[in-house]
Amino acid sequence: MDIQIDALGPSGAYRSRERLPLTALSGEGIGEISQVPPLFVRRTLTAMRAAPVLPVRERLAALDKAAELFLHGTVGGLDPDGYAELVSTASGVPLAVVRQSVEWVTDVLRSQRVTRELAMPRGAVEEWAAEQTLGGSAVWTRKGDLFAVHAAGNTPAVHGLWPEALAMGYKVAVRPSTREPYTAFRLVAALRESGFPPEIVALLPTDYAAADVIIAESDFAIVYGGQDVVDKYSADPRVLTQGPGRSKVLVTTDVDWRDKVELLAGSVSHLGGTACTCATAILVEGDPEPVAAAVAEALAAIPSLPADHPDAILTVQPTESARQVDRYLHEVAGTARPMLGGDTIVDELPSGGAVLRPAVHLVDSATAPQLNVELGFPCVWVGPWRAEDGIAPLRDSLVLTAMTSRSELIDALLDEPSITNLYLGDNATTWLRPGVPHDGYLAEHLMRTKGMIRSAV
Repeated sequence: MDIQIDALGPSGAYRSRERLPLTALSGEGIGEISQVPPLFVRRTLTAMRAAPVLPVRERLAALDKAAELFLHGTVGGLDPDGYAELVSTASGVPLAVVRQSVEWVTDVLRSQRVTRELAMPRGAVEEWAAEQTLGGSAVWTRKGDLFAVHAAGNTPAVHGLWPEALAMGYKVAVRPSTREPYTAFRLVAALRESGFPPEIVALLPTDYAAADVIIAESDFAIVYGGQDVVDKYSADPRVLTQGPGRSKVLVTTDVDWRDKVELLAGSVSHLGGTACTCATAILVEGDPEPVAAAVAEALAAIPSLPADHPDAILTVQPTESARQVDRYLHEVAGTARPMLGGDTIVDELPSGGAVLRPAVHLVDSATAPQLNVELGFPCVWVGPWRAEDGIAPLRDSLVLTAMTSRSELIDALLDEPSITNLYLGDNATTWLRPGVPHDGYLAEHLMRTKGMIRSAV
């Protein structure tokens, strides 16, 4: 196998002199990825800024076409099965998770007409020539021209957010993950084959120094990473960070949790536990131990399988990487009581690599620091919650699933600014649907309204 991930710039594919090896989990070399220098980055961004904006009808049609090509087509020499198997073999993401993620990205591409309408303020129009502007109206318009994406490689699903920027008329420069650049390459190539000019959407594989240039010289950016990445860009209003989600579930005493164990376990293990929407903590009013035991039993039943097995759910990593995660888990667990995974979460496979097995720990307080420790596999901390604890332990959650019927509590949770999404009842933290915000609409970051009144033109 000889996979070449080239840069995709305004003049087409470009293979740089500096390249990094791409390897499978087994350590076998499978290809190379270009590392373009800052000069190439700057020239690309300059050409993108100079390019005209693609009319809205053309870009929506191109997104529709790209959805079909991304899902069904041969792109870069790989058909859908070949691409999915490559991602799984190279990154350890289970094959079923890859395919599920691809379907999600496809749904996002297909849904951009509706998503635009949902994100646009009701009092605005999207074109200045609309009849409403004759009497005075708001017009929805971009705040900038160029959008940078510093992508992650945990699953292909991370590429389900940034296409919204293309729908809004931005030019988009994507810096792929070195761990899993295959999805970014496939998606950018599919978009270009479907009608987006090469100066509208680009792929810029780079080192971290050149990646900083992409972000610094774009109008806006979205950046994925850990808490260190969030801290690095927290003071820059141009940068939307996608860091740890610290998603949680709250179960109050007015709800019988016993028929919800599958939902709780699924919130922890969805996409192999890698998503920012996966539950990091479950807080239980009353005794949390029976809940922890039931969730542990459900998660323990998940088999350890090679990533390319059709029934695999859990992520596979090189054995030493898995051991590092295991050591870190033991370090941060502290006095928490293990209900699952206490000895080790590392399960070595005969074919090479190791599965990251689930872990469940019981903590003794709603303020235990472990409740905010998010790891990239099915790992959940279960602890007690009392009404007098209030909403403080539930803050800073990308998603909170509240299993409660208490209206006053629901009102307080909805009003809490640091809870990004609130799901009620029997809805997993991992529920998503195109058109429903994930971290707000991306348009909230990239668009604005301008007042306009005009005479007949």
